[in-house]
Amino acid sequence: QVQLVVPMAVVFVPGSVPGDLPRPLPFRDVHEMEISVNLRASVASRYEVFYRSTTGQEEAALAAATAREADAALHPLQDTTLGSLTMYVVPETSSLLPQGINVYVGKHRSALVRAGGSLAALQARLREVAQVMSFTASSIAAALSDRVPDGQLSPDARRYLKSSLGYEITFSLLNPDPKSHTVDWDIEGAVNRYVKPVLDKLSLVANFSVDSQILYYAVLGVTPRYDKESSSFLLSAHSLPHVINPVEARLGSSAASLYPVLNFLLYVPERSHSPLYIQDKDGAPVSTNAFHSPRWGGIMVYNVEAPVSPQASLPLHVDVDMARVMGVFLAQLRLLFGLSWEEVPPEFLLESPGNEGLADWELDHLLWAHTVENIATVSTTLTSLAQLLDKIGNIVIKDDVASEVYRAVASVQSAVTKLSLGHLHAAFRASKEAVTSSERAFFDPSLLHLLYFPDDQKFAIYIPLFLPMAVPILLSLAKIVRETRQHKKEPTKMD
Repeated sequence: QVQLVVPMAVVFVPGSVPGDLPRPLPFRDVHEMEISVNLRASVASRYEVFYRSTTGQEEAALAAATAREADAALHPLQDTTLGSLTMYVVPETSSLLPQGINVYVGKHRSALVRAGGSLAALQARLREVAQVMSFTASSIAAALSDRVPDGQLSPDARRYLKSSLGYEITFSLLNPDPKSHTVDWDIEGAVNRYVKPVLDKLSLVANFSVDSQILYYAVLGVTPRYDKESSSFLLSAHSLPHVINPVEARLGSSAASLYPVLNFLLYVPERSHSPLYIQDKDGAPVSTNAFHSPRWGGIMVYNVEAPVSPQASLPLHVDVDMARVMGVFLAQLRLLFGLSWEEVPPEFLLESPGNEGLADWELDHLLWAHTVENIATVSTTLTSLAQLLDKIGNIVIKDDVASEVYRAVASVQSAVTKLSLGHLHAAFRASKEAVTSSERAFFDPSLLHLLYFPDDQKFAIYIPLFLPMAVPILLSLAKIVRETRQHKKEPTKMD
């Protein structure tokens, strides 16, 4: 059984220590929970908590005027190990947290928590914070979605990107009416300014490559509905799924890619269908004028202001506001990876990660889920390989294939061990090595032609070779049998 161990420090500010603590500070405690995946499998979680008082430096940092300033001042004093958490318990009357807010989660791996009065109330609050900042039962179940029975997992949990060693991101500008619009977008500068900081942080999770393209005369394939009241064109929610397929045919095939491709499309509608707005399920306009498709990417409609004079010369020059566009695309990228704040309790205040796109604890959130998913993937791959090899009795396994299998098993065992020790980064690296080795073994060229060479193909190959030789032999045998029988029936001549 896989056990996820989270090192956690609970630091009490003076005046916040509950009166019913079981023993004086400092002391250690353990909280365990089991996450059921199916009837035969589960994942154990273990929070190793160290309760202590603040140091002088921490008290000085917590004397800041706002929670954001306190978070920035506390960061150099914290344990920055991936997967570790630090909770600062402040008095119930602390002015660091706004009214109605009980928990402030910073950009790094720490949170400010109101004391809550009693130890039981505080522990319940700490449990909520720890799950938000590390992993929840739903996030682990989503990572193991292939093993969760149907009906026990929410539809959204199956929409997140599967763990991969790499991802390819493609930004496309669609200009269906170049006679009316000359669109200029600084995609290189926008990628360097907005996307690169996010991908630099996500480089621990996977390798990323980015490219861009401009497609002319590429239409959505769905005719928008004209609305007389607003003098605009509308795309309803039920028509959005039909938008992707016609556009995807123009994007270029992703079949040659080794990794999943994420498509982000900026669509400038033709003059005859402007302005164009996207509606949600309730018929209200979407504020971002964009939508995303799970495990595929997102599309944003960028309307161009109509010229003041109807006699304005065409084509109109359009400068795209890349800050607004990239803000939408990065939000869609977060949704594709399952980083959403929708499940956060209302009394939680989460600090914006800024230009980096995701907080340190959100990176840990991804690493926890991807490590568990990688371990499950290796198990499935090696099991499938063993079952296939059992069906082929005369197969010869080369030494390099066997060594990849041994390496995959050793790496996945190392990942499980590292998880049980609370070493998230080392566990994730070991799980990636296990995935790489298992896939090398499964897709080894020396095995592929045997794995996809069933018995009916053997008959189809060998029958044309042996049938011409077998026919005269069988006819000769039949003739010999007939002559032998006839010879036995003839009476023996007596002289």
